[in-house]
Amino acid sequence: MSEQDDASPATGRARTREHVVRAAAALLADGGRDAVSTRSVAAAAGTQPPTIYRLFGDKAGLLGAVAEHGYATYLAAKPPARTGVDPVGELRAGWDLHVEFGLANPALFSLMYGDPRPGEPCEAAVRGLEVLRAKVDAVAAAGRLRVDTGHAARLMHAAACGVVLTLLASSPERRDPALSGAAFDAVIAATTTDGPAAAGGGPVAAANALRADLGALTALTEAERSLLDEWLARTTRGPSDGGPDERTARASPAGSS
Repeated sequence: MSEQDDASPATGRARTREHVVRAAAALLADGGRDAVSTRSVAAAAGTQPPTIYRLFGDKAGLLGAVAEHGYATYLAAKPPARTGVDPVGELRAGWDLHVEFGLANPALFSLMYGDPRPGEPCEAAVRGLEVLRAKVDAVAAAGRLRVDTGHAARLMHAAACGVVLTLLASSPERRDPALSGAAFDAVIAATTTDGPAAAGGGPVAAANALRADLGALTALTEAERSLLDEWLARTTRGPSDGGPDERTARASPAGSS
């Protein structure tokens, strides 16, 4: 048997899996979660219910795959990162895209963000948070972030998701069109300064700016940069922030920008 023949079953399984996920995503968009039953998905995909159980284990596994497909679709719509632009403006553009995606895909967004599975983040969700973290790091590198970068990213993510879920809870004609912008402005006011650290951003902003560019300190060893990152992280976290530092989210101090 050739290598190509040996790979064919796996390739066929992957294609069937993708076909089933797309069929389930279409049912979700048309009729909400209640429309996504094993039988309805099997019928829409032109297969049998046992195939779905073999591919996903159960309905929860299928919904998880649909959520991951949703994340991937969302990430594909994100424009590439730009250089030489206002980093806060880039955050706003990402926020607006997030809100627009949620309002355009209510059932999918509710599945993705309204039904979290603790300890089981899908790869696409992790990539989405990395995109947000990179945008926050750009604000830090500009000397304009006055809180810990991890805290800022988590606050931005929580606020954006909360805005979408709040808007989705109301009928379109009763939604407050100013809510999204006001929430973004509130998060920005709570986490950033009006200018770079040198213009009065303070020691936390300066520490964040240095953390965002630790990779440029090539005279230091990786261990020394890691230690410096730990010291700087302590200066950016307030006394009430008991969460873990961000070193676990970074393979190296230079790996997040």
